Amino acid sequence: MKILTTWQGKMRFEASSGEHSSVMDAPPPFGEGQALSPKQLLLASICGCTGVDVAARLRKHRQSPTKFTMEADAPKRDGKPATFDSVTIDYFFEGVVDAHIAIDAVVSSQTEDCGVSAMIAAHCPIYYRVYLNGELIKEGQSAFSR
Repeated sequence: MKILTTWQGKMRFEASSGEHSSVMDAPPPFGEGQALSPKQLLLASICGCTGVDVAARLRKHRQSPTKFTMEADAPKRDGKPATFDSVTIDYFFEGVVDAHIAIDAVVSSQTEDCGVSAMIAAHCPIYYRVYLNGELIKEGQSAFSR
């Protein structure tokens, strides 16, 4: 896997691979805050990776949520470099979804399948919560074996 990252001026960078690209920017006063910061993009990468795992497992079991969203939060440690202290991912499912399948999809992603989560979990803990139609149905912590 290769990514080419090019400085666009001030604190703006464009990362590209083939025909796909993503822009990053630092918040003011250093940057203009016109794109996700690199750390925000890292959180988005965790959600994207685990989201693909979960959606694939739901599809395999013929589950069709009317809505599926994830929210990630990562407080930063003090000091330099400023790194994540932990990550918490909230998975929200709406519609007619079997709770056991939703839980299995998230747990499998956070213990076996999500490579981005596995890399981050080696640095700091990842916690997750699963909600179905507004009700909390599972809490846990990522655990990947090496």
